[in-house]
Amino acid sequence: MALSRKSIRSRREFLLKIVVAAVLAGALIAFSRWYFYDRDWVTTDNAFITGNIIPVQADATGVVAAVLAEETQLVKKGDVLVRLDGQRARAALAQAEAELGRAVRAVGALYAQRRQVCQKVISRAALRDRTRHDLARYREATLSGAASRQVLQNTEDQLAALEADLREAQAEYQSVEARVVGVTRMNHPDIEAAKARYNDAYVEFVRQNIRAPATGYVAKRSVQVGKRVRPGDAILNIVPLDHLWVEANLWENRMARVRPGQPATIKVDLYGSEHIYHGEVAGLVPGSGAVFAALPPDNATGNFIRIVQRIPVRIALRADELEKQPLRPGLSTVASINVSGPLQSPNHSIVKTTTNEYLTDVYDRDLADAKARADKIVKDNAIGASNDGAACTAAE
Repeated sequence: MALSRKSIRSRREFLLKIVVAAVLAGALIAFSRWYFYDRDWVTTDNAFITGNIIPVQADATGVVAAVLAEETQLVKKGDVLVRLDGQRARAALAQAEAELGRAVRAVGALYAQRRQVCQKVISRAALRDRTRHDLARYREATLSGAASRQVLQNTEDQLAALEADLREAQAEYQSVEARVVGVTRMNHPDIEAAKARYNDAYVEFVRQNIRAPATGYVAKRSVQVGKRVRPGDAILNIVPLDHLWVEANLWENRMARVRPGQPATIKVDLYGSEHIYHGEVAGLVPGSGAVFAALPPDNATGNFIRIVQRIPVRIALRADELEKQPLRPGLSTVASINVSGPLQSPNHSIVKTTTNEYLTDVYDRDLADAKARADKIVKDNAIGASNDGAACTAAE
């Protein structure tokens, strides 16, 4: 039986009402979600896991003799990663040690020379004084005729020669004294220069062992056994995985309410939606990505094109969540920031540099050990240092 037009019209009106109701319900749900949730969140999928990638470079010259760490391995701070063939460095250290010992003995000989010249000055001063006394007696004896004028003249000539000899000895003493005045044998400039050369040779020798400056995992090893490396050559990278963060690149027109300290949630593509990480906005990078590019834009050239820029935002991740579900730098994420919190200054930053990879002490002992060894060499070669004595008073 055919439906009447009235029935068809009523059915259409009923279906239209259902569609309108569904549209209104959907719009109401969407508005409610935006009003109660989405308007307080800024979300982007242009976000990636990042962290500190610590480059390890050679600080000495040598041929690689052993590679002791491979990619993906965990290394501790201070572990030896690469060992160089240290024969040349060992020979240079032995030469520097010999030069330091020779410098100490040369300075000791200088002090001995000062004592020798001092005794020469004292001896010549005594001869001059004796001749002065003789001259005084000859002058009195000449008046009474007990001594001839020839004896008097010879004594005067002898006194002049002795005074010249004394001045020569005094000048020789002053020449030696100028090289030791104001210093001791232990801190003489010649010894300090030799110690500096020894310290440099020792550090060069010690750093034939390339050590890890921080704890982390080895990546991008670029050195092979037999390769000759020089200071500054890349060896490998160390990546600490216990301190990572998210770099979220947000559109500039969505940055108005983003502030440090606001909570964030992160979904990592590696784990999907099954695991959500919780973070906190640590700071806003002071510039868009374009200004830090290798070729920054120059909008004054006349071919300006307006492009909405992205601002990198740093989101700190929780260490306990990273320990349970490890991540790697470079992983893609979806980051959402709750911007309903208090609007403090966007220039404020809560980033901290207190984790282990921001400070290393593996190199601190190298120079201290070198100085201790150099002091021992100086002490072993400082023979007769207690007899150096003070300046020669007869040289005045």
